[in-house]
Amino acid sequence: MFTRSGSARWQGGLKDGKAVVSTQSGALADQPYGFNTRFEDRPGTNPEELVGAAHASCFSMALAKMLEEAGIGGVEIRTTSRITLEKDGDGFTVTRAHLETAISGDGDAPTIEDLANKAKEGCPISKLLNASVTMDVTVG
Repeated sequence: MFTRSGSARWQGGLKDGKAVVSTQSGALADQPYGFNTRFEDRPGTNPEELVGAAHASCFSMALAKMLEEAGIGGVEIRTTSRITLEKDGDGFTVTRAHLETAISGDGDAPTIEDLANKAKEGCPISKLLNASVTMDVTVG
């Protein structure tokens, strides 16, 4: 079993608050985030962007494993996960995670697409998300 952590520190109210997010590894260290980075496109990060990065990286790793096990070499995977946050009553809900992935490798397109769909369903972050996970695949 593996346990990894991320942390956040928040000071102040919702709209005027100052906050930072960090990861256990130090890859992110005191990265600013807050209301303005989430809803006003200010510099910094936000939870949905971080979930999208986690989802894209998890999917890509799962797919790389499956492609390798299938004997497909020369692999390059470029993935974006678009996380949709929608107003839901008095709050917000993540309603969708959409993967966009471009894959190249020395296998045939139908096999690569099949493995991409299996990776979409099987990656741990896809399983974690309580949202519709969809995907567009480009092979070539």
